[in-house]
Amino acid sequence: MKSVLFFSFLVFILACAPKKKDDNLLKRQFANSENLSIEILDQEALDIIDPLSQIEILASGFKWTEGPLWVDKESFLLFSDIPNNKVYKLDARGDTSTYLYPSGTTDTIDNNEPGSNGLLLSLENELILMQHGDRRLVKMAASLANPREKYLPLADNYQGKKLNSPNDGIIDKQGNIYFTDPPYGLPENMNDQNKELPFQGVYCLLKNGALILLDTLSYPNGIGLSPDGTKLYVAVSDPQHAVWYQYTIESPGKTSGKKIFYDATSLVDKHGYQGLPDGLAVNAKGYIFATGPGGVWIFNSEAKPLARVLTGQLTSNCALGKNEKQLFMTADDYILSLTLK
Repeated sequence: MKSVLFFSFLVFILACAPKKKDDNLLKRQFANSENLSIEILDQEALDIIDPLSQIEILASGFKWTEGPLWVDKESFLLFSDIPNNKVYKLDARGDTSTYLYPSGTTDTIDNNEPGSNGLLLSLENELILMQHGDRRLVKMAASLANPREKYLPLADNYQGKKLNSPNDGIIDKQGNIYFTDPPYGLPENMNDQNKELPFQGVYCLLKNGALILLDTLSYPNGIGLSPDGTKLYVAVSDPQHAVWYQYTIESPGKTSGKKIFYDATSLVDKHGYQGLPDGLAVNAKGYIFATGPGGVWIFNSEAKPLARVLTGQLTSNCALGKNEKQLFMTADDYILSLTLK
């Protein structure tokens, strides 16, 4: 059995000055009593990550961060704060500002998650939002540089029944959108009286507008594609079945060969780890960065765990920055960053 290399570093709590307006969005060290660490499980990880790298906090003070999206052309990061019904922008200088409000429904009665979740960039450089409160996929009807809260619906129902709450998505090279539809945006979750579909689906919205159901899972969540577009990865946020699935894509909207990519059920709430399989990102070499128990897991394409970035927080999602040299992580009320090789 290979020895496990374990590297860790301490991130010390800094004294913070009294907050002014938006002061909670300034870059500073991670103010948390837990030690943050990088756990190397296999030597292959050293090609991707420097175990002595510092995990940095770029912004904080939100309610629940999700949906990070690096916009390369504009050099800024967008992310959702679902309960606050906002999309924020973090620019190259480290300044954070409100980008869209509201990012979801204006009817917030009895809805703890009214805003957007996953954010995508279309092939035409348009912002696509997974809106929890409005239970739909939409496209922002404006340029990225001049955002406004007007949206064009892309999908809101399957065979006449309203979607649950579209969560996360990925766009292939032809412009087809693969996305998940768990019940998290419904006020009563699985038991909500307004839930119209008797299942939670994984879908493909074809470029021509047709919506295809690929599979039904207990709690489908994060989703990603292999670099060549032949493999689809889907996270399941089920404490009784905390897994990532892999599918073979035969053609747009058609999958086969479903199998468990990795099963993390035995680690749920063990060893002090928090969280379930959630959002994920895949780099150009096929390495998978997947949020799960403890923080962010790094897998190779053969499903071997190579490393874990232990955040000490419930970690919802991640995204790769410019030239894949930076990993952005949404963790509870924080935006975290780790420099990659």
